[in-house]
Amino acid sequence: MEPIISVKNVSKRYKVFGRKKDVIVEAMFPRVKRHTYFTAVENISFDVFPGESVGIVGCNGAGKSTLLKMITGVVAPTEGTITLGGRVSSLLELGTAFNPELTGRENVYQHGQIFGLTNAEIKAREQEIIDFADIGDHIDQPVKTYSSGMFARLAFACAINVDPDILIVDEVLSVGDMAFQMKCFKKFEQFKERKKTILFVSHNTNDILTNCSRVMILQKGACIFDGDAKEGVERYKKLMSGVEMTQNKAEPQKPGEKTGKMADSFEQNEKLLVYGDGKADIIDYGVCDDADRPLSVMNNTDPVRIMFKVKFNEAVEDPIFALSIKSFKGVEVAGANTELYKVATGSFAAGETAVVEFRQSIPLAPDKYSLSFGCVKRLENGELEILDRHYDAIFVDITSDRPSPGILDIKTEFSIRRNA
Repeated sequence: MEPIISVKNVSKRYKVFGRKKDVIVEAMFPRVKRHTYFTAVENISFDVFPGESVGIVGCNGAGKSTLLKMITGVVAPTEGTITLGGRVSSLLELGTAFNPELTGRENVYQHGQIFGLTNAEIKAREQEIIDFADIGDHIDQPVKTYSSGMFARLAFACAINVDPDILIVDEVLSVGDMAFQMKCFKKFEQFKERKKTILFVSHNTNDILTNCSRVMILQKGACIFDGDAKEGVERYKKLMSGVEMTQNKAEPQKPGEKTGKMADSFEQNEKLLVYGDGKADIIDYGVCDDADRPLSVMNNTDPVRIMFKVKFNEAVEDPIFALSIKSFKGVEVAGANTELYKVATGSFAAGETAVVEFRQSIPLAPDKYSLSFGCVKRLENGELEILDRHYDAIFVDITSDRPSPGILDIKTEFSIRRNA
């Protein structure tokens, strides 16, 4: 299969001038160089194939938007080549093709013409666009009178309804209310069902996991990860915690490599991601009943004890112990930590251990879930210091006495009154 997007050795550099007058001096005297360079994207190569949904994540300034602008042709790369195999529609800066003096309806036609559609093609899509934007009679008013939300809704509706082969989305789904955002994601699902290609930039990792099968991580203009969405999101979380990708105190481990007897009773993650600054080590974890019997399979109504053991390598005051439960796709569905519940944890000296226990039932729908464990510390400036984290450490199966739609099993009781 031929790639629909092919990016080969692409870099983008911008001139940077120290003073405004240096721009004039260099323009008047081309041999006089008064600028330096800022590299926004550096030597990136990748292929995207038809039907793929690729999430692009990274810290602010990592080069995500610059990369997308080069793919859409808004800016030209300094080096390298970009080849596209289909029509592109981008949601980078919504409404840039709109004329504020024209009505919404007139802008629908102008936008479609810019994307190469004939008036007949636009006419066939017009009502669908208007219904999707859902701005009522304002569609026949100049867009300069629109609120920012109305403007964004119409712009999104225009961009997503030109039937592109490639849809590029850059952190724009924060516009509009929840109903509109749900409508947008439903449109994404329709795109994926039709084997359209999506590039999706978002800081919301749950949105990435829900909509993408592949993730690319950008850092300082370079691509440092390109692979499975679930693994990519976990590595991105690690990066956002302030720990460099290359500073893993323990790279993805083999099952049982560090853990104790309790963890041996569970299915362990072969791609376990562990990181922290080494002040503490999580050395064991598992789920037990009141008789200390391991529970790798549990009913969602039964009380269980989720436990993990931490060894402190340095003295630590008031550590925060955390647990999270994720669906098999990697979406976090539940969690708890001692800070959230205002539990005083006290001080621990080097060499001491702590066994942390979370006791509860887990009212989730029947499925397989992963458990993650963490030990962190809140610094005076409010930031978190990561002592040790084990992401997706073990897998458990949750069962129920009956099927349940969705993720949460809400245990409903019914009352029906006839002719009340």
